[in-house]
Amino acid sequence: MKGLKGIENPAFLDSSPDTPRRFSASPSHVAVSVSSASTQREDSPTHQPPEPQKPPLPTATAPDSRERTGLESEFEEGPCGWGNFQPQCLQLCNTPQGFLIHYCLLALTQGVVVNGLVNISISTIEKRYDMKSSLTGLISSSYDIAFCLLSLFVSYIGERGHKPRWLAFASFMIGLGALVFSLPKFFSGKYQLGSPYEDTCLIARNRTSCTSSSSSLSNYLYVFILGQLLLGTGGTPLYTLGTAFLDDSVPTHKSSLYIGIGYSMSILGPAIGYVLGGQLLTLYIDVGLGQSTDITEDDPRWLGAWWIGFLLAWFFAWSLIVPFSCFPKHLPGTEKIQDGKTSQTHQSNCSLEHIDENFGKKFKDFPAALKNLMKNTVFMCLVISTSSEALITTGFATFLPKFIENQFGLSSSFAATLGGAILIPGAALGQILGGVLVSKFKMTCKNTMKFALLTSLIALMLSFVFVYASCENEPFAGVSVSYNGTGDLGNLTTPCNANCNCMRSRYYPVCGRDGVQYFSPCFAGCKNSVSERRPEVYYNCSCIEMKTEITPTGGSFGFEAKAGKCETRCTNLPIFLGIFFAAIVFTFMAGTPITVSILRCVNQRQRSLALGIQFTVLRLLGSIPGPIVFGVAIDSTCVLWDINECGIKGACWIYDNIKMARMLVAISVTCKVITIFFNGLAVFLYKPPPLDTDVSFQNLNKAVTTVSVECDFNKVGDDEG
Repeated sequence: MKGLKGIENPAFLDSSPDTPRRFSASPSHVAVSVSSASTQREDSPTHQPPEPQKPPLPTATAPDSRERTGLESEFEEGPCGWGNFQPQCLQLCNTPQGFLIHYCLLALTQGVVVNGLVNISISTIEKRYDMKSSLTGLISSSYDIAFCLLSLFVSYIGERGHKPRWLAFASFMIGLGALVFSLPKFFSGKYQLGSPYEDTCLIARNRTSCTSSSSSLSNYLYVFILGQLLLGTGGTPLYTLGTAFLDDSVPTHKSSLYIGIGYSMSILGPAIGYVLGGQLLTLYIDVGLGQSTDITEDDPRWLGAWWIGFLLAWFFAWSLIVPFSCFPKHLPGTEKIQDGKTSQTHQSNCSLEHIDENFGKKFKDFPAALKNLMKNTVFMCLVISTSSEALITTGFATFLPKFIENQFGLSSSFAATLGGAILIPGAALGQILGGVLVSKFKMTCKNTMKFALLTSLIALMLSFVFVYASCENEPFAGVSVSYNGTGDLGNLTTPCNANCNCMRSRYYPVCGRDGVQYFSPCFAGCKNSVSERRPEVYYNCSCIEMKTEITPTGGSFGFEAKAGKCETRCTNLPIFLGIFFAAIVFTFMAGTPITVSILRCVNQRQRSLALGIQFTVLRLLGSIPGPIVFGVAIDSTCVLWDINECGIKGACWIYDNIKMARMLVAISVTCKVITIFFNGLAVFLYKPPPLDTDVSFQNLNKAVTTVSVECDFNKVGDDEG
């Protein structure tokens, strides 16, 4: 790569004034002169014979050589430590591998908290603090709001700053956010159990009246939002400045590997968060206060110890502050690595761009820097491409368990386990494979974008698995079939359960011996149960046609209904999981290559800001509206809503499986087509520096001017004509 030559990039010139370069002004070259040393170069004994005189091109003058010595460098490399305290043992970590380990640990911690513990604790928080789903949705989105507000400013200001110290700040904010999120547990007092709920048919049960209650516990909403805002503040430098620092510290062909490993750890974080949070929810909420209870997890009043995981994350995140603070501004060898890199910045047609020595050092340059990146068509195409992918991935991360649960008749917990077992390993494997392949074959920027385009095309073809996996709904009394020929479809109350005073606000499905599923034991007309058996069984159900009455004894083998959904007759689950796993792998295989392409196609000094723009747009167009779009689409397939005593519509209990599958295919294919279109447009528009010029990553503070080759051709032709 060193032997190749290309257009001078605005960010790079020789780091030493003693070794300037001067190219002839031929159509295939760009003239770059360094005024302080051009005379020495021309008098050198190794000076090449001059080529025929051609019209001069605009030149850029570097700072006077007397102001800088050849030993002076813009890269502040140094040992690992604090001031004069630089233990030799710490120098073992002063390498790209050492930084990558700490970066992965912080990304893992962030993923555990934000996408793991928060998500799995939301339902418990709703019950404990009397919050509606709309309010807990605001809690979930607060992280993205903070990220969007701060991403551009942090990435711009931190580009020229001490990036490892920014990550120490990120560790502090992530730990503080986790601590604040757990505080409501310690100020809300002990959890008070309500009276147990009987789900069988009780004629003497009084109907619950419509009452609107408000609780002061819901005011803790603002504490949870504050915790999420702090977490978002910590996540901003992690994925912008941290990624740019990794790219600085390793050669071009290794950058994709390091970034892929780092991103895969952020994906594994939610998996660990779900497993850890799930185990902690098996402990009673007041376990740390010596509170004991006789109820089990099967009791709807049970609440788990959601808060313990956040305290663990607080300690772990703060333990990373000290390691990050000891790293130097640049790792040893960074300057040598930058000297060996070749610029692949996208060259726009007939652009004449001057960037002075101090550009980007002041905040007043922020609008100009932002405008410069927004005019980079290749960069913007890649950003829109990743945003479209983010809409799909966040949507499926939220609703894939619901799809599996409804299509294949599984329990919510088992469906969530299967969804996590497919999404998390598939995404992590895809990120790592994408990085390894780009690194192994040392792909150029354009080839990297082509590789991402190929993987997206394969993922598009695999997306049609939802059509194949769709299964017909199982018989459901009052929804798809009638109660033994009585009642109307869409009405759960019929003569056989009219006297039971059943509540539609509690969905507890049971499967009758007739192969029909019922909304609850009460709606099945069941008067007796045996709770010692697992699953719990029910007897004397007036809505299930039986010839003899059964005595409710523990030793009886006969029963009329059992707790849980009826077993599905759909056998497509293994095939669906296999194909969908492949679709996830190929989808995320494009993630690391696209990130690497963004880092390559923009100016070297604007990489952090480019990542800031990417993540801001990605959240605004992708991860924030993604769950909303999927939620609206899935709700449109609902056939049975929860309607409480006040007549207010709540959650959906039953969906039309075929219609749901088709809606998900429509969303997936639409977003994939958008991704492929903009990815292909980026490949078409990308123009690398010409192969006959040598553009290395050297001094980032020199003032240079870029001139398009096509402009040179036109100018030379006009002058000679």
